[in-house]
Amino acid sequence: MILLFDFDGTLADSMEAWGEKMLHILKKAKVSYPDDIVTTLATLGDHGSAVYMQEVLGVPYSEETLLSMMDVYALPRYRDEILLKSGAAEFLRSRSEEKCVLTASPHKMLDPCLTRNGIMGEFTHVWTCEDLGKVKSDPEIYRDVAARLGVAPAEIVFFDDNLTAIQTAKSAGLQTVAVYEKSGAVFWESLSATADRAIKTWEELL
Repeated sequence: MILLFDFDGTLADSMEAWGEKMLHILKKAKVSYPDDIVTTLATLGDHGSAVYMQEVLGVPYSEETLLSMMDVYALPRYRDEILLKSGAAEFLRSRSEEKCVLTASPHKMLDPCLTRNGIMGEFTHVWTCEDLGKVKSDPEIYRDVAARLGVAPAEIVFFDDNLTAIQTAKSAGLQTVAVYEKSGAVFWESLSATADRAIKTWEELL
């Protein structure tokens, strides 16, 4: 069995910072957006979010400018401030299974945060959407991970706080665990009903 983890909102208490970097851009561009926009963008990665902002929301900035704005706003927080959710590090260290990360956050934000929080060494692979050239709302990304690990999708347990990601991973054949995230509380009932298991805190698994 292999354990596969999302990062933002699952292992890290970072969804506020992640969402703020996106909303900051949308407000500056003065475009309208739906209430659940952060949930939608959370599966796309930075590049995918930039394209979505341009093509769907009509943000009048180039992709290069959008990515630069994301970095300026969020990189210092990932590098210096963001902490793990309570019990996450202890859970990772308590498990002997192979552990990996699959996240929409880019390495320049992800890697310093994992390292500063002392858990980079827990993972055999740390993948971003950019590494795999797919988004987490595409079932092929999960099949790709399984192929790279040399296992069947059913041999992977995937942890995520996002409803779309859990639905998609489950459709690809992975086992799924929903992790509660306060910023997505409105989706918790659907999320916990969809996943094979749901936890509100990592301490539940210790």
